[in-house]
Amino acid sequence: MKFETMATQGFLDFKKQNNSISMPIYATTAYNFNSVEHAIDLFDLKVAGDIYTRISNPSNDITEKRIAALEGGVGALVTSSGMSAILITILNLAQQGDEIVTSSKIYGGTYNLFNKTFKQMGINVKFINSDNLENYEQAITDKTKCIYAETIGNPKIKIADISGLAEIAHKNGIPLIIDNTVATPYLCRPFEFGADIVVHSTTKYLSGHGNAMGGAIVDSGKFDWTQNDKFKMFTTPDESYHGVIYTKEFGNAAFIAKSRTHLLRDLGCCQSPFNSYLTLLGLETLHVRMDRHCENALTLAKHLEAHPNINYVIYPLLQNNEDYALAQKYLKKGASSLLGFGVNGDGTKFIEALKLFIHATNLGDVRSIITYPAGTTHRQLSDSQLLDAGITKDFMRASVGLENIEDIIEDIDNAIEQSRK
Repeated sequence: MKFETMATQGFLDFKKQNNSISMPIYATTAYNFNSVEHAIDLFDLKVAGDIYTRISNPSNDITEKRIAALEGGVGALVTSSGMSAILITILNLAQQGDEIVTSSKIYGGTYNLFNKTFKQMGINVKFINSDNLENYEQAITDKTKCIYAETIGNPKIKIADISGLAEIAHKNGIPLIIDNTVATPYLCRPFEFGADIVVHSTTKYLSGHGNAMGGAIVDSGKFDWTQNDKFKMFTTPDESYHGVIYTKEFGNAAFIAKSRTHLLRDLGCCQSPFNSYLTLLGLETLHVRMDRHCENALTLAKHLEAHPNINYVIYPLLQNNEDYALAQKYLKKGASSLLGFGVNGDGTKFIEALKLFIHATNLGDVRSIITYPAGTTHRQLSDSQLLDAGITKDFMRASVGLENIEDIIEDIDNAIEQSRK
């Protein structure tokens, strides 16, 4: 199936769904075992099947398969949120005393997770200036377990040089993890450029309507966990599952299998079957929505670029953008809906004068949303951390929705005028 067909009908099996043309919601916590032997085999990971919805569920299963297929991976795991997807991914690789290398210009929630919570767990995260790939190379030590980056950075809309990062990671025997939330697999498939693991906040574009929290982890199946002794959690017996060795039992799907059977089981941050159903509905229109998101965002970016009362505009497909060349390489279908700009006026008045744009912290919604990062998503950062993240006091992040572009522009223009009174 081509992308659009997979997004719309992938893995539907009408006979298994009582001929329902829409995926049923399996609102169950547990499952009847065929026999005592069947239950034992399930708990020993000898056969596939559902045990408890904290670990797997038929509604979640089809969502996982479809997302994995759209990204080109061997398997996926849906979680309760994008943050829980990142949490499981990192804890599947790093333990106390280990290190991670990432950019200082990442989503504020991820920054706090890395800088505060992981530090309390004894995992050290090195935040570097990602403008130069050499900074990643210099930050790696024998304790480093991965490089983490965002395809399109949130909120500063920096484009990751995925193939360059993959080369550095693989030269050092570690995987590259890419947060592909803002790009989605429709605009960019990081595995095709060398990434090993992809994470998503499905809350955003994949579900697309601001009504379903969720996350996803996708395993490329390409990283060799046996190439060195950095990842013994995959290559040595797991005592919690009767000594199973994940690379031996699950082959190239070892990472995603351990994510489910170990960490999802223990942490319990599973996705609701109802939210999986809503995410599936979103996936069915993903390609159509992303085309309009990209079209509207580029049109607004060009309008703001010519506006006399806008200090700057950040959008990768503007020719004067510093990441324009990277956008041409990685984002051939469009650069998604996020754009940043600085208002030459009172920022508070600007936001409160908007009528169409919703003042919220979400993104990837069908409705246009405005966010003031310095006062919301990055509020917990110090002044120096804000400077490193590139968040200035005049910076606004817009997630451009699917409304008529003339209405979007009129709303922005009116708010700019009010901000200067």
